[in-house]
Amino acid sequence: MSDSHNLIELISESEISNKIEEIALDISSLYRNESVILVVVLNGAVFFATDLARALIIDCKLDFIKVSSYEGIKSKGKINLEKDLSLNVEGKNIIIIEDIVDTGLTIKYLKNHLRMKNPKSIKTASLLMKPDIANLPFEIDWVGFKIPTEFVVGYGLDYNQELRNLNAIYKLGDVI
Repeated sequence: MSDSHNLIELISESEISNKIEEIALDISSLYRNESVILVVVLNGAVFFATDLARALIIDCKLDFIKVSSYEGIKSKGKINLEKDLSLNVEGKNIIIIEDIVDTGLTIKYLKNHLRMKNPKSIKTASLLMKPDIANLPFEIDWVGFKIPTEFVVGYGLDYNQELRNLNAIYKLGDVI
C-alpha cells in the first residue's frame, strides 16, 4: 500500500470475493443454457471481470472497450471512445462489466453505443455504484456494493493510474 496516501478500507478483499461469487451464480443461473460476452470496460474493470469470469459456470468470452472521462478525481463530463470491441456481438448476450457507476454518464454512453451493434441482450454489472449521484434511465442489473460519493481506489480503481493493484477498496484520503 502506498505510504503517500491516507487510505481507509471501505470494502475488504473477502467481501469483494464473496460478492463476486454471488453475482456469478446469478449470472450463471440466468444464462444456464446460453453463452455471454463480457464487455470489460478498461482499465478499471479488469480485476472485477477476471474474477467474475473465473467464477462463472457458463460459457463466456471476454472483449474489451475503453472510454475516458476522468482526469485525476474529476469527471470531464464528456466520454471519449478510445477502443471499440473486437468481437462481433450481433445476436449475442452481452454484459457490460464496469468497476464503478457514479454519475452514470459512461454506462449510458456504452449501453447506447453497444445497442447499435444489435446484440440479443444487454445487461450491466458494476462492482460499485454511487446511488446518490447516479442519474440513470435504467437499472444496473448486478451491483456489488453501493457506496457514498467519496473517491475510492483499489481493486482496479485508480488515482492517476496508481493504486489499482490494491486487493480491497479504499477511500482516498488527502494526497501528500
